[in-house]
Amino acid sequence: MKREKIYNWALQNYFWLFLMTATAVHVCQQLQFSLPDFVHNHLNDLLCMPIVLNIALRAVRVIKSDAYLSIPLSLQITVTLLFCVYFEWYLPDVNPRYTSDWLDVLCYFTGMVFFYLLNNAFKKEPKQKTLAE
Repeated sequence: MKREKIYNWALQNYFWLFLMTATAVHVCQQLQFSLPDFVHNHLNDLLCMPIVLNIALRAVRVIKSDAYLSIPLSLQITVTLLFCVYFEWYLPDVNPRYTSDWLDVLCYFTGMVFFYLLNNAFKKEPKQKTLAE
């Protein structure tokens, strides 16, 4: 029972925790605070996909008026690949502010896996409808 409560709390609150953390990192960077290398270079990339996919999921659930809708894994992978291509391949070629880093790609996919596991794999509800259905 306690494990289920922790899971439910995490499912309901990780979005806000991630969003506040990413915002705090961005503000610290803008104020030029000294941050650990991983935090400065990769933490927001790790938090990016759970934030983006959660916003997309909430929007689709509102549009479709279906609180149990889920995003199929294939679409999660596609969105993550598009982020990788845009931020790690295209932007570094056209804007000197961006640098290409394969560790960022790993962070994007790790964040996507976190989103998938938290929203799909551990639920004990009946099979959820996906956008494809």
